Amino acid sequence: MVYVALISYTPDPERTIAAAARVSASPAGASQLMQKLTPQAVDRLLTRLISSGHLSVFEHASFTFAIEGISRVTSHQLVRHRMASYTQQSQRYVSLKDFDYITPATIGAKHDLKARYQEMVHAAHSLYLEMLDAGIPAEDARYVLPQAGETKLVMTMNARELIHVCALRLCLRAQWEIVELFEKVKAEVERVAPRLGAELKPKCYRLGYCDEAVSCGIFPTAAEIAERKTKELTSGKG
Repeated sequence: MVYVALISYTPDPERTIAAAARVSASPAGASQLMQKLTPQAVDRLLTRLISSGHLSVFEHASFTFAIEGISRVTSHQLVRHRMASYTQQSQRYVSLKDFDYITPATIGAKHDLKARYQEMVHAAHSLYLEMLDAGIPAEDARYVLPQAGETKLVMTMNARELIHVCALRLCLRAQWEIVELFEKVKAEVERVAPRLGAELKPKCYRLGYCDEAVSCGIFPTAAEIAERKTKELTSGKG
C-alpha cells in the first residue's frame, strides 16, 4: 500500500506565497506584509493569482514527502517530473535480502496468472540471492530484479510544480498506482495548506473539458464539445 507522509514544508506556505506576490507591487517588505495579511486576504489573493495564471510566486512554498510502498514502475514515472528533488533507496548499496513487491489488482484478480506472477518474482529474487552468495556485487545482481519491487524515496516539490503534476497524475486515465500516490500527496498538503490543497486536481476541472483523446466521463473532450456545438448550430438552422 502506498504510504505518504509530509515530513517538512515551508512554514505558513499560503501566507508566504501571498506576501511574495504583494512584494512586487508594494513599498513594504515581505516580513511586514506577512504580518498584515489576514486569512481572508490570503485566500482572495491566491484565488486571483491562480485564475490569472501568475503561478511563479507559488514556487516560494515547498513540501517534502516521505514515500514508501510504491513500485519502481511508479518511481520511474514520478522522476520524469524534473522540477523536483528526489532521493531514492539505492539497490546498489542496499542488499535486498527481503523483497517486497506490488501486485496490480488486475493480476491479483486472475488467480492462475497471479500464481505465475508470484512464481516469476520469487524466482528472480532467488537468483538475485544466489548471485550475492556467489560474490556478485549487489549493483550487478539487481539487474535481475523486476520493476514490481517496492521502493522508498523522499520527494520535494514546490507548490507550482505540485499543481502541475497533480493536474496530470490525478487524471483518472493515469496509471492507478501514481493516482493513488498523488491522492495521498494531496491529502497531506490539505492538512497544512487547505487552499493550496484545493488546487491539486485533474486539469479537466480547470479547463472545463478533457484534452485527452478519450474522456473518463467527468468532462467531455474538446472534440465532443465541438461536435455538440456543430449539431446545435445545424439544428438551429433547420
